[in-house]
Amino acid sequence: MCKGLSSLPSSCLEKAKGMRVKLSSLAEIHHKHKIHDGKMLQDLETLLSNKIGLQAFRGFLRSEFSEENLEFWLACEDYRVSPSNLQKTKASSIYSQFINPHSPLEVNLDAETREALLGLMDSPGAETFDRAQQRIYSLMAKDSFPRFLRSHHCMEAIKAF
Repeated sequence: MCKGLSSLPSSCLEKAKGMRVKLSSLAEIHHKHKIHDGKMLQDLETLLSNKIGLQAFRGFLRSEFSEENLEFWLACEDYRVSPSNLQKTKASSIYSQFINPHSPLEVNLDAETREALLGLMDSPGAETFDRAQQRIYSLMAKDSFPRFLRSHHCMEAIKAF
């Protein structure tokens, strides 16, 4: 007759519990994968909302010298939820850090988007960076993210779960 889990030492139960948590996280990632042309693709939005995934993606972008795209996207996310009394200061900081031509972390935006942003800097609102942020997100989703999925950074992130 089986005695069940109560007969196992507590250290084994703790290890089993930890494995269950890791496996459920991994299962969640696999559940959110989409099959496309026989390849497993994970949603960029899901990756950016996951701490381990975000760290792995940041490391990958750093290795490709394009970490500024993620940093800009994150700065825009922070800006969006900032109190209105801090928006002008944060908007100015984001502009000088990422938008201003020849800034150290300049992101790749078209001239039309840059000009539109310059016009909004005097009185920024919650949606000031929406268009630019979406352009950078699209750039990451179409360019960097597919390469990330084939990288060792991605494999290491999956192992960490």
